[in-house]
Amino acid sequence: NQLIPAIYHHHERYDGNGYVENLAGKDIPLEARILAIADAFDAMLSHRPYKRALSLREAVQELERNAGSQFDPELVRVFLECLEEERGPETRL
Repeated sequence: NQLIPAIYHHHERYDGNGYVENLAGKDIPLEARILAIADAFDAMLSHRPYKRALSLREAVQELERNAGSQFDPELVRVFLECLEEERGPETRL
């Protein structure tokens, strides 16, 4: 199944400091890099018993802050462009 590597590697970090195999950059499967952004963004916007949900603006700031370290910076850029098209310019700072 093509989704297994994406699921398996979606906690890798772009800078190589993640887990399962400490992959970095383009060595992380594209689907996993996309899933990492989507999963983190969803988690940031979701209320948890141990952490409040971030506002949309705060979540965007967090993605931008972690672009290049946790996340693929090019994919963050594309994700935020798509978000802005969908939600409007209030998503940008």
